[in-house]
Amino acid sequence: MLREVDGSDAYANLVLPPMLRERGISGRDAGFATELAYGTLRLRGRYDAIIEQCAGGRTLDRIDPPVLDLLRLGAHQLLGMRVPPHAAVSETVGLARARTGAGSAQFVNAVLRAVSAQDLDTWLERVADAADPAGTDGVARLAVTHSHPVWVTRALREALVGHGREVDEIEALLTADNDAPGVTLVARPGLADVAEVREQTRDRSAAGRWSPYAVVLSGGDPGALPAVRDGRAGVQDEGSQVVALALAGAALEGPDRRWLDLCAGPGGKSALLAALAHGRGARLVANEVQPHRARLVERALAAVPTDAVEAVRVGDGRTVGEDEPAGYDRVLVDAPCTGLGALRRRPESRWRRTPADLAQLGQLQRALLTSALAAVRPGGVVAYVTCSPHLAETQLVVKDVLRRRDDVEVLDARDAVRDVAGPDVPLTDRRDVQLWPHVHGTDAMFLTLLRRRA
Repeated sequence: MLREVDGSDAYANLVLPPMLRERGISGRDAGFATELAYGTLRLRGRYDAIIEQCAGGRTLDRIDPPVLDLLRLGAHQLLGMRVPPHAAVSETVGLARARTGAGSAQFVNAVLRAVSAQDLDTWLERVADAADPAGTDGVARLAVTHSHPVWVTRALREALVGHGREVDEIEALLTADNDAPGVTLVARPGLADVAEVREQTRDRSAAGRWSPYAVVLSGGDPGALPAVRDGRAGVQDEGSQVVALALAGAALEGPDRRWLDLCAGPGGKSALLAALAHGRGARLVANEVQPHRARLVERALAAVPTDAVEAVRVGDGRTVGEDEPAGYDRVLVDAPCTGLGALRRRPESRWRRTPADLAQLGQLQRALLTSALAAVRPGGVVAYVTCSPHLAETQLVVKDVLRRRDDVEVLDARDAVRDVAGPDVPLTDRRDVQLWPHVHGTDAMFLTLLRRRA
């Protein structure tokens, strides 16, 4: 799995499950394999710093990538799991001998024995001192010990402050990014209910904390549940549910008949919105630029009554406002972003993204929000959503787009979120809403609600 993710830019959450099924790995063995794979990806930066100190003067770029992945797997067993040290070393050396040759197996043995000579706390202190010998750069120390790139660590710290939280929350946020997230389901309203889904889990679940339709699993394969197989329920982070529900609950001026999901793939928010639309006599158009993702949207909407789905179509969201001006009552812009808010679920993203991605994505985000504001009718509401707290993808995008318009007002998204999540949901004094893994236990979803005026 590590080789495929590294070599083909695949995502672990798409690669690993079919591998487990093909090999007949289930139960505790599947849990072990999943933790080994995801944990190694999440903590790669930490383990690389430790491996480099144990490699006999060899830098990481002089270690063959497959061998480096073997060392990471061994390091995670030694420092991040409850595997006995002798087993972690011998099994990894045996794997090296089978996959990369006898010479590399000797190297793997030597490095992992050096890794096993110190406990995790000692190693963290050593790599932090190596990253910041003068003891003056707190970001560098946090980045290496919590296994985030330095630029991501700095951006998250700035995002905390910019969104009204405290700068000293950064360590809690980085820690939450490295915690394995639970699986959250959504019982799509009108198709399934929470009680039914929980009954199917056989006491391995609890009701969600913020969404009235959320079910949090404590174990088991969600794909084995009848409601999930039928499409009446689906896997969806609770933060993702909350922002979609906030758009659906925002007050409109005028009719409420036609909704648009501008960037619909892979379809989780579309399915929730369409289920809600059906209960109100409205219809959803799901637009997606990539054909293969549009097929995922169709699959997600399969259980929704057909009279609630006007169309699933392939198209460029940047042109919808020009093609259908003032054609919709509610519009969701779940904009493509760096995904820095979902590092718990997609740990490989932190190693793939660079600061250069922000400029390209920022242009796209501005164009999509501009199109959405043209596509919504006067009196209608647009939700601008990202799964990233980065200020360049959240507040700055909204500010730049609104600077060019005088017909848009910013609604208080806190009211809409409290209507969904209850009055006790912790929010700051800003009118937009930023959710956080370490505060809300969700992905770091951002929401701004905008109403177009006449």
